[in-house]
Amino acid sequence: MTTSGLTHLDDQGAARMVDVGDKQVTWRRAVAEGFVRCGPELIQGIRQNSLRKGDLLQTARLAGIQAAKRTDELIPLCHTLPLDDVSVALSVRDEGVEIRAEARACWKTGVEMEALTAVTVAALTIIDMGKALDKGMVIEGVRVIEKSGGRGGTYRAEGART
Repeated sequence: MTTSGLTHLDDQGAARMVDVGDKQVTWRRAVAEGFVRCGPELIQGIRQNSLRKGDLLQTARLAGIQAAKRTDELIPLCHTLPLDDVSVALSVRDEGVEIRAEARACWKTGVEMEALTAVTVAALTIIDMGKALDKGMVIEGVRVIEKSGGRGGTYRAEGART
């Protein structure tokens, strides 16, 4: 912590990476969710796996996993960490696609950003693959719904499904 009290600023006010060198290695887990609101024509195409660009659900799942592994390259000041596991699950609903990602690591810093990145890139992949049928898709409700490990302990978002 600097004299400003902000962890990502040095004493001169410049952005910096937080030093986690003295932190204990512990098991960390984070779960994030999001939703892509889609129209009925696209939902039908997803369910029938008939989109011209291919299997939307599998492509979005893989994109989310790949993105989680590269979070530190996408978000300034985010630590590189050794992910032990990342999973992305997609569920088709009548109104759109639910996305849920879980990231786990035994490390010095949390994995919330990795779970959020997985959800967000999976959502963007859905939009990319479905935009020919639905130009009005909307990403909604991206948030961390669970986290555990580290000094912060356990967190569960109010109203989150587990």
